[in-house]
Amino acid sequence: MSALHLARQFTAFFGVGLVAAVVHYGTLIGLVEGAQTTPVPATLAGYVLGGIVSYVLNRRFAFESDRPHSEATWRFALVAGVGFVLTGLLMAFLNGKLGLPYLPAQVVTTGIVMVWSFAANRWWTFRPA
Repeated sequence: MSALHLARQFTAFFGVGLVAAVVHYGTLIGLVEGAQTTPVPATLAGYVLGGIVSYVLNRRFAFESDRPHSEATWRFALVAGVGFVLTGLLMAFLNGKLGLPYLPAQVVTTGIVMVWSFAANRWWTFRPA
């Protein structure tokens, strides 16, 4: 695979990530500010909703996968599960332990989890069957 294709794929992944992040962060902010939920459960709820958006859009636009849904969905769910745990742990550490405000903590968390998700989804979840 060429560097140009990898760059195009990452750019599409990043664009999909922006859409998923709007869902994730919207849920996070809505739950923290509107429902007085603490940041860790709020971000995990946002992660799940953003993950659904991410699967649909990444399969179609970023990875252009032909892997059957019966294979791709459980793989995506496993990758997302690791990301879910990382998100919870990182937010608990950054916001809970270090006391960073929840939004900057979430930005750092998003960056770390994005690297994991791109690599795992590119080379495992959506790799051609």
